[in-house]
Amino acid sequence: MTDDDILTLSARELRAQFLARTLSPRELLSSTIERIERVNGALNALVTPTLERAHAEAAAAEAAYATGVDVEKRPLLGLPITVKDNIQTKGIRTTAGSLLLKDFVPEADAPAAERAFAAGSVMLGKTNTPEFGWKGETTNRVFGTTRSPWNLERTPGGSSGGGAACVASGIGPFALGTDGGGSIRIPAAYCGIFGFKATFGLVPYAPNSALESLGHTAVLSRSVRDAALLLSAIAGADPRDRLSLNTPKVDWVAAVDGGVRGLRVAWSPNLGYAPVETEVAAIAREAAFALGEAGATVEEVELDFSDPHDLVYAFFAAANAAGHRDDWEQVRNLVDFGRVEMIEEGFRLGAADIGDALIKRARWSEKMVRFLESYDVLLTPTMPSTAFAAGIDGPPSIAGVPTLRMRWTPFTYGMNLTGQPAASVPSGLASDGLPVGLHVIGRRHDDATVLRVCAAVEAVRPWAHLRPSLLGSPES
Repeated sequence: MTDDDILTLSARELRAQFLARTLSPRELLSSTIERIERVNGALNALVTPTLERAHAEAAAAEAAYATGVDVEKRPLLGLPITVKDNIQTKGIRTTAGSLLLKDFVPEADAPAAERAFAAGSVMLGKTNTPEFGWKGETTNRVFGTTRSPWNLERTPGGSSGGGAACVASGIGPFALGTDGGGSIRIPAAYCGIFGFKATFGLVPYAPNSALESLGHTAVLSRSVRDAALLLSAIAGADPRDRLSLNTPKVDWVAAVDGGVRGLRVAWSPNLGYAPVETEVAAIAREAAFALGEAGATVEEVELDFSDPHDLVYAFFAAANAAGHRDDWEQVRNLVDFGRVEMIEEGFRLGAADIGDALIKRARWSEKMVRFLESYDVLLTPTMPSTAFAAGIDGPPSIAGVPTLRMRWTPFTYGMNLTGQPAASVPSGLASDGLPVGLHVIGRRHDDATVLRVCAAVEAVRPWAHLRPSLLGSPES
């Protein structure tokens, strides 16, 4: 096989080849490193490579496959992975995209990283993120701007943009990232890959911050079952995260199976409040209604949800300000320019403002729970437009409507308020050659149904053959 052939295989296909001894972990790593050398200079996605470690881990994995020792116990054995630069990794610089942490080297792995490594994954390095993941675009003052492999003039999204750009361009079959308001689903949609945020607490998140009840550790991959494979390795309670869920161990790959026949699916193009580009809505709608081919009942619904932007922004502003309550004047000039505005807004908020946001959050969540009593999943576009220009905080407008602050990602942040499982699955390419994502939202604790629906979309609207322009002309 050529490098291109190898690097388009799913993680599960790669593992099968390792077991059959038709491909070795070191051969896969060699192809991956060649891809890094070819494209990362243009993408600026992998910002702290750990290739010496990767060589050692790939060699150890190859030896394990040769002997068969503990292979079944390590489901990620020999599979390359990247880790977002705000997820702590023992002995590896973890800057969170901030000048304040540009030399920080953690003494311990975060729980999800620790579990992925224990499952045998080969660590390629850390991926770029905006400072402390504050926005849905990937630029910071430590490493600069990450670019989309579909169009180098466009953003891969954020804040897990570096990981998404890596996965989309063949630098590892999956990536660990985080999602506090869409930070997995935004870049998944913009990069034409799969992104999954599980039910809040299913995957431990530590060390945490003042955004505690919004933040998720989440996964990016090139297939639904690859995400399920990684999820199986990292899910489960951990004492370092007091809000992590002590649930029975689940084989999430098996949970994907079962199909969608008989499921009740709701489609909303706008949730009742979001401006959306016409072409994007049409592409996502077509993918949603294609689930009828797999046996689901799909219905377009009119919703009257109110945009929760202002209360989400209040939580973000307060949390970011809390981190600088005692040192703001000393560090202000080192902070990302856009984040300065958010922090100073946080300083102006009072306790009653946060209390009001908490009340509104509960009401918004209750309304979503009641709606999903009648449907198994709710579908929307993931993003209201295709990717905007790299290096700016957000698009100036959507469908002719000016955007302020986070309003350009209207479908994602509400699901961080509710803690529901939500995913972005590719649904096609727009006329500008850029990917469009379908947002799949499920009931809390019903992650399996979300994964099943996404797998059904993957089956009826395949995307694995589509290639970013950086790797050659995408097929239609």
